[in-house]
Amino acid sequence: MIEIKDLKKSYGSQVVLNGVNLTIGDGELVAIIGRSGIGKSVLLKHIIGLLKPDSGSIIINGKDITGLRARELDEVRSKFAYLFQGGALFDSLTAFQNVAFPLREKTKLSKEEIRARVLQALGDVELDGIGRKYPAELSGGMKKRVALARALIMEPEVVLFDEPTTGLDPIIVNTIHNLIVRTHRKYGFSGLIVSHEIPKIFGVAEKVAMLHEGVIAAAGTPEAIRRSTNPIVHQFVTGCVDGSDGCGEALEDHQAR
Repeated sequence: MIEIKDLKKSYGSQVVLNGVNLTIGDGELVAIIGRSGIGKSVLLKHIIGLLKPDSGSIIINGKDITGLRARELDEVRSKFAYLFQGGALFDSLTAFQNVAFPLREKTKLSKEEIRARVLQALGDVELDGIGRKYPAELSGGMKKRVALARALIMEPEVVLFDEPTTGLDPIIVNTIHNLIVRTHRKYGFSGLIVSHEIPKIFGVAEKVAMLHEGVIAAAGTPEAIRRSTNPIVHQFVTGCVDGSDGCGEALEDHQAR
């Protein structure tokens, strides 16, 4: 379980996180939504320990990681996988070599064992037969799938997805979402997905949390967020502007509560 408690982070006078509170249960798939530049990726980087908060805590399986030393933090990170927006593949390595990289660096598996696991991982993301191709020879969607295979190859307990469908066409977006759901069911990891894909992400996540002005403005099931009368949430989810049909009524209803 991951518990984020009153997390705060500022850069100079710019407040990015202003008391974030959120819980991700074991095996739960959670989506973080919100406007661009609001701090969603910053939150992910705090969870994996790439950034240190100004205050607050991030408790993973009962241990606050914000004060851990480098070696202790590395032990926690070994249970994590991070899927970057661009995939972050090594251009000089083939797809097979990219996926195999963590196994070769962090395990003592034989070449045969590594080969079997890499081929299985590529098959899990529907990329059989492309192992010899380099990133430059792959489409954007294929690169994301290779990156997903590499993220899962060490069978992590937690996977952080930083806008995994950015720059992809709608058909490939659906493919990536389906793969996330399928691999989540197979591996049982806890997942946190930063996404702008509204409403498609509602069909992927089990819980949705909206980050707004440095705090979690709302969190709940996709259906609860979709039906929210909170005007901030309603406007973001529906894309309507205050005062237009539906937005005004939602604001009045929210204020009445």
